[in-house]
Amino acid sequence: MELEHVLKEKFGYDSFREGQKEVIESILNGQDTFALLPTGKGKSLCYQLPGYMMNGTVLIISPLLSLMQDQVEQLKKLGEKRVAALNSFLSKEEKRFVWQHISEFRFLFLSPEMLSSTIVREKIHELNLSLIVVDEAHCISQWGFDFRPEYLQIADAMPENRPPILALSATATKAMTEDISTYLKMNDMQTFRYSVDRANLHYEVVEVESFEKQQKIMEQIEQFEGPGIVYTQSRKKAEKYAEQLASKNIRCAFYHAGMEQEDRRFIQHQFLSGQLDWICATNAFGMGVHKENIRQIIHDYIPQNVASYMQEVGRAGRDGQAALCTIYVEATDWTRTLEVAMLDLPQQWQIDEFLRYTQSGMRPDLLVTEGKMSETTYRVLAYWMNHLLPEDVLMKVQQLAMTKKQQLSELVHILSGSCIREGLLRYFDEEKNVDIANCCSSCGLNRHEILKKHIKRNRSKESVEWRERIQRLLPMHSN
Repeated sequence: MELEHVLKEKFGYDSFREGQKEVIESILNGQDTFALLPTGKGKSLCYQLPGYMMNGTVLIISPLLSLMQDQVEQLKKLGEKRVAALNSFLSKEEKRFVWQHISEFRFLFLSPEMLSSTIVREKIHELNLSLIVVDEAHCISQWGFDFRPEYLQIADAMPENRPPILALSATATKAMTEDISTYLKMNDMQTFRYSVDRANLHYEVVEVESFEKQQKIMEQIEQFEGPGIVYTQSRKKAEKYAEQLASKNIRCAFYHAGMEQEDRRFIQHQFLSGQLDWICATNAFGMGVHKENIRQIIHDYIPQNVASYMQEVGRAGRDGQAALCTIYVEATDWTRTLEVAMLDLPQQWQIDEFLRYTQSGMRPDLLVTEGKMSETTYRVLAYWMNHLLPEDVLMKVQQLAMTKKQQLSELVHILSGSCIREGLLRYFDEEKNVDIANCCSSCGLNRHEILKKHIKRNRSKESVEWRERIQRLLPMHSN
């Protein structure tokens, strides 16, 4: 069956976007494949379409619950009934049903953490897998070493006679691509890389004093329409921004990892359906949010690395229309971001405590219960204590800290350079070949030109002018 026929019949499209067909052909030829496709360019089609042309289950390993749910719902809207995500969103009855019928699903979504379960691994080994997909594969390199080490163990969880692997990303550098290939144990990997440049995104850095940052952000939101996202580092700040915007009658909500899952899903749905214009969020919000008309992304802090920044600004302008990506920077932001980046890295005393608990026969995970370390710190420490000698763990943590500092420095250098777009492209081993109007604040940028269709009108002034016009047309006569 021709690819174009399946594309039309199953998805309603007449033609492929750039890169999709080549990636799909590689998969159907049985090749391990890596695809770097820009955000919003239809990466999910690269595994969904082959799923209808191969016999068996497509296993998708995905980093976030919200991302899984979004993709499951997308497939259901297309009429696919044989799709499920094994995660905490399922009720006991739903989870039991999935386990009982697991071999009947065409698409099955799991998190990397689920793969650490022996029961899950055994089930997967029993399945007739047609394709293994690692979505947001840059997480292997970006998060795997220090945030979610389960990413580094994906290959070990796969059956010996596994089907092809498809690794997908929008922000992987060549170094990240090598990590992906190594840790997924991909054979003769076919690589398809397409430009990360998005000409309709316009980058802006605004230097401010600490006391004026919040005010400047409010002024920008009041002046230009959304939809938009305000990214901030703390949950408290996300809530504060939302409260301030709501007081100005702007439809908004906050979003962070401290909220109940159902509340997060509800807010995401409201934003996607147009009931909310703004989301004030930590970086917990974004993956899986396929909203085409986001006009603004505002950061009130410096993200930890280029990949994170590109992921977040990449959520804007998926409809191809102009979008503004503004980051407000004050003198202490660099130091503050570095401090946050180091928070979950284990310290020497925590390494000693982990070793003491283990040697004395106590469960080391009690260190989390007792408040001696965060869950993330424990996951990092447990992984490296199982893979290195205790005396080498501190050296590994120090290496991770140096890497984080270097990654942050790279982003700061780009944001303060002569052309932000050029710096971002260079980071991904690309060159800027075309001059773009209102490219970035370093090259010269006019917000009003970029968002001219989205400048808010002064409602109160309009009301006065309307009353004045009526009075001129129908003057009131006194007795």
